[in-house]
Amino acid sequence: MQIQGQSAIVTGGASGLGAATAEALAKAGAKVALLDVNIDLARETASRIGAIAVRCDVSDDKSASEAIAEAAAKNGAARILVNCAGLGPPRRIVSKDGPMPLAEFERVIKVNLIGTFNMIRLVGAEMQKLAPLADNERGIFISTASVAAYEGQIGQSAYSASKGGIVALNIVVAREFSQFGIRSMTIAPGIFHTPLLGSLPEEAQQSLGAAVPYPKRLGTPDEYAALALHCITNTYLNGETIRIDGALRMGPR
Repeated sequence: MQIQGQSAIVTGGASGLGAATAEALAKAGAKVALLDVNIDLARETASRIGAIAVRCDVSDDKSASEAIAEAAAKNGAARILVNCAGLGPPRRIVSKDGPMPLAEFERVIKVNLIGTFNMIRLVGAEMQKLAPLADNERGIFISTASVAAYEGQIGQSAYSASKGGIVALNIVVAREFSQFGIRSMTIAPGIFHTPLLGSLPEEAQQSLGAAVPYPKRLGTPDEYAALALHCITNTYLNGETIRIDGALRMGPR
């Protein structure tokens, strides 16, 4: 699919991987809507890159439906959906304080996995109605997993489970929407320089980067964005999860 002129939705678009992808899409000529719970930061980012900002809780049916409708009213129905919204606070299953509160596990699953599914089902319902483009293509979903889907570390039970669910969901989505010419791809990043890691001391960041076989550094949001754009423009990519991790394989802790 050619990106120029297409309508795109990026969840978690206010910062990190989402912001970098939204900026790359805007530079490529897409009409971009940033969906984020942090609407103030989303507006700042949108103003900087030439996009629109819409408040959205991806895990909430009403919030997501209204946000998608607002984005469509301003930019047209989306042919590109990039799911970057997510969270992953560390917590052992059982710590010195006792069992992990079930509500904390549920919250991560709800935002990361259910939120991804929610956006796919709602955007997909409208995307399948669009007129086909070249190769009878109507659009693409790109979701964000993690290497933690494969090598989750101690303290990542909720995060790993949510990202593993996204990996498993991907092929099902690709198969179901293939009849409409809609593709589904998932990207599994390794250790990336996001706002969460950026809050760590420089020494800690360098230590994390040194664990990567090559290149020995943290990944950059721009590298994630470049892969996302390649997934969009390479029509034969479908139903696959691509790791982008510098050959990193995570240890148990």
